Amino acid sequence: MSMTLNRHDDVVRGFARACQLGDIAALRAALDAAAIAVCDSGGRVPATMSPTHGAEDVARLAAALLCGPPDTELTVEAVNGRAGLALRRAGQAIAVVAVETVDAKVTVLWVVLNPAKLRGWHRR
Repeated sequence: MSMTLNRHDDVVRGFARACQLGDIAALRAALDAAAIAVCDSGGRVPATMSPTHGAEDVARLAAALLCGPPDTELTVEAVNGRAGLALRRAGQAIAVVAVETVDAKVTVLWVVLNPAKLRGWHRR
């Protein structure tokens, strides 16, 4: 595995730990200042319709979506062939996040919330 992939994986694991701890300051620190989050809810679950820009707003969005909803488990898993995040409740995927990084910062979060697109992520 190349140094770039190792760094990407480390950044994603650090972001996941910050989510698991509910540490918004650590989330913000993991994000590039110009970070973007794009949510795909398919209009079926509440989510912002336009991209979210900037570390502060993206950290708040990530905290609201990924940090400690009741009875959920956040894991680091392969998403589109690279480390990303999966959030499940009782084995049912409720969010999958593809993560783009540059150097040691998260630059883009692609957050899939659309239940129709998450079926393949459910665990039995």
